[in-house]
Amino acid sequence: MPANRIGHTVYSAAELKTMQEVVTLLVFAVFSVTVLGERLTMNHAVGFAMIFGGAWFIFRGPF
Repeated sequence: MPANRIGHTVYSAAELKTMQEVVTLLVFAVFSVTVLGERLTMNHAVGFAMIFGGAWFIFRGPF
């Protein structure tokens, strides 16, 4: 993610960090399934859902 002056003009630091974490999670999940032969379980799905829920709150804005 563009965590520089250009990226920071559009997104806050928290939003940039959240995007970085979500992209990293997705890439690692694909890598672990395709290259390492791991299976994703229901525990992974619940954990991913919680992280995406957190990302939703970050981008939703203040209440």
